[in-house]
Amino acid sequence: MPIKIPNELPACKTLTEENIFVMTETRALTQDIRPLQIAIVNLMPTKIDTETQLLRLLGNTSLQVETELVKMQSHISKNTSAEHLTAFYKTFPEIRHRNFDGMIITGAPVEHLPFEEVEYWQELCEIMEWSKEHVHSTFHICWGAQAALYYHFGIKKYPLEKKLFGVFPHHAERKNYILLRGFDDVFMAPHSRHTTVRREDLEACGKLKILASSDEAGIYAATTENGRQVFIMGHSEYDPRTLEKEYLRDKNAGLPIAVPENYYPDDDDTREPIVTWRSHANLLYANWLNYMVYQTTPYDLNEISTEEHKPEK
Repeated sequence: MPIKIPNELPACKTLTEENIFVMTETRALTQDIRPLQIAIVNLMPTKIDTETQLLRLLGNTSLQVETELVKMQSHISKNTSAEHLTAFYKTFPEIRHRNFDGMIITGAPVEHLPFEEVEYWQELCEIMEWSKEHVHSTFHICWGAQAALYYHFGIKKYPLEKKLFGVFPHHAERKNYILLRGFDDVFMAPHSRHTTVRREDLEACGKLKILASSDEAGIYAATTENGRQVFIMGHSEYDPRTLEKEYLRDKNAGLPIAVPENYYPDDDDTREPIVTWRSHANLLYANWLNYMVYQTTPYDLNEISTEEHKPEK
């Protein structure tokens, strides 16, 4: 089944060329089915790239998905045109009356700031609080995961000695958990961050399950006991060249940046990057959509605020 997106969204052309089944708004009008309603709170500066990455993964499943792109009202994007944001995004006040089967909160390049000093922190807190009664399952990515762990559970982030940058091996700690169903014993995932959360803090919380981790990258995936909140510390949605763009941006600006680990053959940045995380990324999002959203979300979205969602352990 397809993902429904606006006819003119740049991702539409890209995904169609990749043979991802896309349904435009025009064709969707002829369908008699309730698609999953997924909100994407896009905090990344390169919004069009991030839209395409996430829509690619959401569209590569057997489920019909309808997305709503959400921007921060309290922040003006410097890297995405106002025309694009006006055409394709809504603000939180415009969607807060609705309920959603799922929501994705992306990462953001604001790790150097304490959470409270982020320009849109109060607005994001309002969204995260609202999500508890209006979203069946919320999927948090990288800084978005750290922000949610801090807001919901008081778990702090800590600076790393050097940037965690590259593609790292991970292992599943709860192999039978629904989010990791079908995962290999070792799987790869990209990371690009300057901060981390500590295992002992998550374990001490008593309300979280650690699902997967890495010797080099630390905690990778965690979830609440009821599965309503998912926290992913890496960027499995990244395209093959995303790490390279970040690397060359900093390198060309004269900033201290190392070659992304486990990315170029023999760490030679003149060679083609090796993509080792794509299958895991598709499985991660397919499992979330299928097991943690579709199979447990109420048909009547008005019931979300009163539901007791208990996924398989």
